[in-house]
Amino acid sequence: MANKPKKKWKEIRDILQQMKEDTLREIQKTLKSGTETPAIGEPSGDIYDQASSERDRELGLLLGDRDREKLHAIDEALLRIDEDEYGICEECEEEIPLGRLKAMPFARHCVKCKSDLEKLQAQTRRFEEDRTYREIPLGSEEEDA
Repeated sequence: MANKPKKKWKEIRDILQQMKEDTLREIQKTLKSGTETPAIGEPSGDIYDQASSERDRELGLLLGDRDREKLHAIDEALLRIDEDEYGICEECEEEIPLGRLKAMPFARHCVKCKSDLEKLQAQTRRFEEDRTYREIPLGSEEEDA
């Protein structure tokens, strides 16, 4: 019976493995193109070229972080398959529909729970932003004295 989860999720496992290979290939390509750019601190071209290069470098780092997060999510999904915990929403513990898993094989939540979590995150973000704005003093303390 221990082999049943692996058979049940074979198609999803194959999709996850392909995604992992594609992501690793993209990371390799990004690393190779990153080594061709001048080292930090080496001026090249005019100020516009330097600004463009810096923006490209920052974008590359951001994409690298996303790729690492994606790889981590894929590895976690493969582990959940091995541990027979795959396809179950971590919030409501209901089965995640197969269509969602095929579209997003590393999904950890059903659509309803994911939507609820995103709404909560958006509210929390707005609350944090509001709090930050309220903490900024409108005038300097010296003017009040």
